[in-house]
Amino acid sequence: MATSAPQSGTVVEFNDGVGLGLLRADDSGANFEFHCTALLDGSRTVEVGARVEFELLPGHGGRLEANRIRKFPSNSQS
Repeated sequence: MATSAPQSGTVVEFNDGVGLGLLRADDSGANFEFHCTALLDGSRTVEVGARVEFELLPGHGGRLEANRIRKFPSNSQS
């Protein structure tokens, strides 16, 4: 399965109860769903507004989903 080049974006929604979220890509402004298991740090949670790097992979129903998500260090925010 081919992966996309890494992209950056921002988490715009996250539901801890079901582990599902939505992030917005910086370059296109498109929104992509993700599951907490896609977070590479193993934390299973992420804050809304967090800056991330991700790759796109085909998901449920063939739609692209964010995967292999890496959180940017929070100390880079002012």
